[in-house]
Amino acid sequence: MAEVRVVEGIGASADAVWELVRDFGGVMKWSSAVQSCEVEGEGIGAVRTLALPGGAAIRERLERFEDAGRSFSYSILDGPLPVDDYLATLVVRARGADRCEVDWASTFQPKGLSEEQALGIIRGVYEGGIREIKKNLEK
Repeated sequence: MAEVRVVEGIGASADAVWELVRDFGGVMKWSSAVQSCEVEGEGIGAVRTLALPGGAAIRERLERFEDAGRSFSYSILDGPLPVDDYLATLVVRARGADRCEVDWASTFQPKGLSEEQALGIIRGVYEGGIREIKKNLEK
């Protein structure tokens, strides 16, 4: 099982970051990599389909959600990423009144690529996503 973890500080409150990322169907609020997002169902078990540039789509299922702990977990059901058995967790932790950190981690089995290549792709997704969160919130 491969593992990726990206932890990065953000110059905004944990509440502000959580408010931006907590909506499972609202990923377009902070990610320019997603062209559209459709959600089937509500709460745990909801499935979102993310349309990506070039016509690709990723289907993800919400596995866990904790508002008080500012975290959620999701799995990938299908899509173009070179992974199987993918489970990710995103956590927002306060690090002061106007600082926090985003901890985005996952485990998965690489599919069709080497583990090193798959790790690089997933790490790039997380780093790009956190960069976009920062762009939306840092002053």
